[in-house]
Order: sequence, then C-alpha cells, then structure tokens
Amino acid sequence: MDINMIGPVIVLGISAIGSCIGCYIAGAASHAAMSRVEDGHGKFIGMSAAPASQSIYGFVLMLLMKKAILVGALSPVSGIAMGIFSGLAFLASAVFQGKVCATGIQASAKQPAIFGKCFAAVGIIESFALFTLVFSILLL
Repeated sequence: MDINMIGPVIVLGISAIGSCIGCYIAGAASHAAMSRVEDGHGKFIGMSAAPASQSIYGFVLMLLMKKAILVGALSPVSGIAMGIFSGLAFLASAVFQGKVCATGIQASAKQPAIFGKCFAAVGIIESFALFTLVFSILLL
C-alpha cells in the first residue's frame, strides 16, 4: 500500500469500528427484547442495523479521499487529519446511535405503538454522520 493512502484507510477503519460497536449495542438490546415479546422481531433487527450506515459513509469518503490524493487535490498529511477526525465523528455517531437504537428497541418492546417515533432520535444522530460526510467532501 502506498503510504499516501493512510488517511483513507484510517477513515474506513475507524468508521467500521464505530459501526461494529453501535450494531453490537443495538443488537444486544434487540435480542433481549425478542426474548420478551412474541412478535414484531423484524423491526428490532432493522433498528439494530442502523449504525451500519456510518461504515458506508467511511467507505465513500475513503474512495473520494483516495482519488483526491492521487490527483494532488488533497495532501497525504491533510488526508490523515481528515481520516482521523472524520472517522472519529463517524465512530461517535455510530456508538451513540447504537445506544439510542437500544433504548428505542426496549421502549417499543414495551409499547409497540411508539416504534416509529423512536426513529426520530436515530435520525438526528444519523444527521451528524451525514454532516461530517458532506462537509468533508466540500473540503476535497
């Protein structure tokens, strides 16, 4: 691997770590909820997958950063800084989204009618990952 590609690899790695942690947190809550309720398990599984999107954002940014570095529009040092800080924003978003998904799963297991409302907080946290992606792209 070219040493110039450290930044793109960092953003992908950190975002994937965050998605893994977030999906674990929400997935564990999903399993607990499924053990207590008879039906509606699919919605719990769906909500527990929400933090996976941050890995996708990290992948997209990795590809765009790679291209920008290869054409000389982004220096490798700037790529490392962008990779670290964008990756950390994706990680934090995924972890906290996993926590919000976990509480949403637990709440909707007790009161199924509020399931859709629980996605509001999930979406708000998702927006920070999207902001990071868009603002990073604007810097490229």
